[in-house]
Amino acid sequence: MEVFDEFMTNLTDRMSAMHSLWIDAVDTMNIDQVNFVQKENVLPIAFSLFHFAQIEDYSATMLGAGSFIFDENLGKKMGLNILDSGKERTTEEMTNQSIGNYEVFKVYMTDVFNKTENWLTTLTFEDLTETIIAPPYPATIASTYSARVGKKRGITRLIGIECWIYQHGLRHMGEVEHARALVGLKGMTS
Repeated sequence: MEVFDEFMTNLTDRMSAMHSLWIDAVDTMNIDQVNFVQKENVLPIAFSLFHFAQIEDYSATMLGAGSFIFDENLGKKMGLNILDSGKERTTEEMTNQSIGNYEVFKVYMTDVFNKTENWLTTLTFEDLTETIIAPPYPATIASTYSARVGKKRGITRLIGIECWIYQHGLRHMGEVEHARALVGLKGMTS
């Protein structure tokens, strides 16, 4: 299956390239920059960092990549002000997100990325094309980007990987790049 192998190489290369942007961003910021709040209702970089890492951890696990890495104890070790991704919270609430132990967060983020990338190498064509959420979509899914992609055919594992991890990661990297300018740093790519 040369076409499948080429597709998987492309998918894993894109995922590792996206992850490398996150690692470079994290490595070139300090804790004060990460926790800086520009003004009311403008999220700190800390929100985007933890939100994406925790959502990838959750999404990869739900898609079959193994166990969750994050738990409340790890969140406390990270010194998170809010112990969840903020998906169901308001912007006003999540403006209060902060990371107290940046080094513990970095290890967590890297562990999540490694979990996802290692899992991707195990997938077959059948794994990718399996429908994991069939329409009609529950209310929590119906308004999502993945439901728009899945349409009436359903959300396959590949759609989950692309929407919940890869595209979600790029979306939030754009936020991080913009926020970096607010703290006097450069963007991540040219």
